Amino acid sequence: MDTREILMDILTDLHPKVDFEGAAALIDDAVLDSFDIATIIADISEEFDINITANEIVPENFNSVSAMCKLVERLMD
Repeated sequence: MDTREILMDILTDLHPKVDFEGAAALIDDAVLDSFDIATIIADISEEFDINITANEIVPENFNSVSAMCKLVERLMD
């Protein structure tokens, strides 16, 4: 599985009824709350063996699947 597929699995496990593919403002539109973000960070950190620091926890990095993919790929490099 590629990064996007893994992220989609993590997100749909969290909120099965949300259209994550079409969403571009998950934080700004309050689709995801702080507890969701904490869960996503834990899952991403474990799945990809990366450390997401506090300065990375900003809406721009979690507003869309694409933004999360970019974050993960940047931290894996």
